[in-house]
Amino acid sequence: MLGAKLRWKAHVKEKQEERGLKYKKVYWLLGRKSALSAHNKLMLYKQILKPVWTYSVQLWGYTKQSNTDIIYRFQNTVLRNIFDAPWYIRNADLHRDLQMEIVTNEIGKFAKKHE
Repeated sequence: MLGAKLRWKAHVKEKQEERGLKYKKVYWLLGRKSALSAHNKLMLYKQILKPVWTYSVQLWGYTKQSNTDIIYRFQNTVLRNIFDAPWYIRNADLHRDLQMEIVTNEIGKFAKKHE
């Protein structure tokens, strides 16, 4: 239920903490030193971490770019850790190679469907 005093900053901070806690719980599976295959790590990301930020993603289409950038940074950090990507690999290349949608594109797609 949406309240009259709902503010994006509080919601974004709450979701950021939730994502961080979830990631800490599964870091031993998704981390750089994990023995799991890259395919399995990506599948775990899509099943465990992605639903945290995609829940009610239709509303994220109406927020500022700075709020969606927070999710984008989280996604990049996790993908870099999963695949042990070196610093010189661009995020766009990482997303392209993994065939992962960029957060802003995914949010826009869901927001258009919601309208």
